[in-house]
Amino acid sequence: MDDRLSILLTNDDGYGEPGIVAMGEELSQIADVTVVAPATDQSACGRAISNEVTVDERDDGYAITGTPADCVVAGLSEFAPDPDLVVAGCNEGANLGAYVLGRSGTISAAVEAAFFDVPAIATSMYVPVGDLAFEDVETTPADFAEATRATRYLVEHALSAGVFEDASYLNVNVPMNGGREPPMVVTRPSKRYEMDATRNGSTITVEDGVWETMDPETIPDPPGTDRRAVVEGQVSVSPLVAPHTTGSQAQLEALAEAYPRSRGRKSASERTNE
Repeated sequence: MDDRLSILLTNDDGYGEPGIVAMGEELSQIADVTVVAPATDQSACGRAISNEVTVDERDDGYAITGTPADCVVAGLSEFAPDPDLVVAGCNEGANLGAYVLGRSGTISAAVEAAFFDVPAIATSMYVPVGDLAFEDVETTPADFAEATRATRYLVEHALSAGVFEDASYLNVNVPMNGGREPPMVVTRPSKRYEMDATRNGSTITVEDGVWETMDPETIPDPPGTDRRAVVEGQVSVSPLVAPHTTGSQAQLEALAEAYPRSRGRKSASERTNE
């Protein structure tokens, strides 16, 4: 009896990129892997979905002219309908902090799997850029060795350990240069948010300021957060739940209850303008 795991593998960097190649090679040693990945780079596309995509069947999988969410839906519907796990990655570049959870295509693939009730792991690699621009950093499959090893470890043990009884998916971030044997720690997403925009005539430039303070000596993120763990050379694993849960409802229920009685009344702004 074949007891090998079945894995649907996708990413957002695009089919054939070093991270997904390395991940496929590593996971194929322990599982039957079906690759369904975007034909082109879909970074930061979130859970965008397409009405129609085309499929390019290749020797080692399927390239989809769509988003990571498209790949998961297509993969679970047509190409790997009953996998044990969905793995997204490895992404070139970290996915750290609560604010990226709805933005990252890598994480969005894991969230999409959660709606199918399939456990998932989203893995990303933190790449320190120094004085270079991120797009000027070149990686090879060998650079992803620790990220793929950490993912393989979780694939081999998380299901049997009952991790997914409470978590829908795991957001894994691994430092590229974290040392030979970086520890693995359980984290929560950092709540730092430093997005800003500046206008110059008809141009708006949007900037993400959190990456400017990634020095392990000065990083403001508190202990226990994903960002601090990765900067300090640790493998960060955040157990997350999808779909999102609701907040406190008492005040909203009172408003909803009063709604029928509000018909015909003037709003506060209307009364002010009289």
